[in-house]
Amino acid sequence: MSSSPFPPPAAGPAAPRLREALLAASFTPDGLLDLLGAPAFAALARGETVPARRATRRDDTPAAVLTRLFLLRRPVPLAEARLALPLDAALGDGWLARDGDEVRATVDVRPYAGDDGANWFIVSDGPSHRGEARDVVLGVGGASTTLAGLTPRRPVGRVLDLGTGCGVQALHATRHAGRVTATDVNPRALAMAAATLALSGAPAADLREGSLFEPVGDSGDGGEDAFDLIVSNPPFVISPARAGNGDGLTYRDGGMAGDELCRTVLRESAAHLADGGLCQILANWQQTDGQDWRERVAAWVPPGCDAWIVRREEQDVTQYTELWLRDAGAHRGDPAAYEEAYAAWLEEFAARRTHAVGFGWITLRRTGAERPSVVVEDWPHTVEQPLGETILAHFARQDFLRAHDDAALLRARYVLADGVVQEQIGAPGDEDPEHVVLRQRHGMMRARAMDTISAGLAGSCDGTLTAGTILDAIARLLDTDEVAVRSGAPQWLRPLVEQGFLIPEE
Repeated sequence: MSSSPFPPPAAGPAAPRLREALLAASFTPDGLLDLLGAPAFAALARGETVPARRATRRDDTPAAVLTRLFLLRRPVPLAEARLALPLDAALGDGWLARDGDEVRATVDVRPYAGDDGANWFIVSDGPSHRGEARDVVLGVGGASTTLAGLTPRRPVGRVLDLGTGCGVQALHATRHAGRVTATDVNPRALAMAAATLALSGAPAADLREGSLFEPVGDSGDGGEDAFDLIVSNPPFVISPARAGNGDGLTYRDGGMAGDELCRTVLRESAAHLADGGLCQILANWQQTDGQDWRERVAAWVPPGCDAWIVRREEQDVTQYTELWLRDAGAHRGDPAAYEEAYAAWLEEFAARRTHAVGFGWITLRRTGAERPSVVVEDWPHTVEQPLGETILAHFARQDFLRAHDDAALLRARYVLADGVVQEQIGAPGDEDPEHVVLRQRHGMMRARAMDTISAGLAGSCDGTLTAGTILDAIARLLDTDEVAVRSGAPQWLRPLVEQGFLIPEE
């Protein structure tokens, strides 16, 4: 497998001038939407360029020229390029390469909607080079935006972006961290990340080359050099590729057997987290014969850490194999080679007794707790991004529940979470509904079936009375034994709190 054709551009003096030109031309997400129209704009996000080419073919405005250069990767005449951007500076820093009387872009420069309405630019090799070279650096995809939405954005001191790629997670972190460190085993990725930060007008990050936590050394164990937040969209693909065997793609194949890379990231992260620090990663994991996947992934959690593990999707091994062979473009090559590669993936899964692969997110929090909270769940349903605040609130509720036994749970006061609504299901005209359901309209957007007592409590929680007091009133209203109501309440009250339907007032 070959190397990428052009070296990455330098994050030099041309970057601020190029940024000014891009903004002046409205080469932004909103500007592109106006230029291309919604269908072509959406197609471009999927990697389809034909609609955008048709939309700009008779347009010589700077925005159209920049679109042809950086997104469609088409050569443009020198004269057109000079009107759209600082040509000599862009050539000097390697953003463009000259070819006779034309220039072409050396990288994909993609407008990206940043935090608080910021206009950012992601520098990468782009989707058209996917699978062409081992060191190719992809831009923003679904996994990148998912991780960005999951990551809490409260101000912190130090952030580590492990396996930074094009630098999108590091870019987000510059808005709320005092110091950002970004690592990658691929030097091309580090150069792309530097270019992304420079072209986006963001502060430079501390970029370090190396595998996993090697570049940051012994930076943690709760000490002053530990990180308050670690984020990672690692090369999580479970494939036959191994380190040193000359195959695989750096951005997706970690070179370890099975799901060992994701397990290693999670296990080793604890030693690099400050007290209370979070590690937020995306992961794939094997679902093996004879073992519950929940037990398998929960075993990855290091001692003294709370964890929230959410499976968002699963694929059988044939679906998974086809997905990643197509990702590398193997289906477009020699049919015999494709069949051989397909068989190699299936043999690998069979040897590891793997029947399916799970995909999801894992959040780790270093607490030092003797009784860590490890919540593992399957949630393939719709969620409302961003979820950063939802994740912080989840761990705050775990602290509350850990500190409150059943009696203390009833002595506490609660409020119904914002956006929770009650649905009643039954025949029209019935006085008593067959089912009562509480449904969240924000965050995880959960739904939970209720009975008369639990629904009555939830509807009465406004922070003024303790749960026990409210339950006593409900028991008297229903002419039910108060002691029995109180004794049975914690088994349904605790999940209502854990899942965020009821928020402790304290």
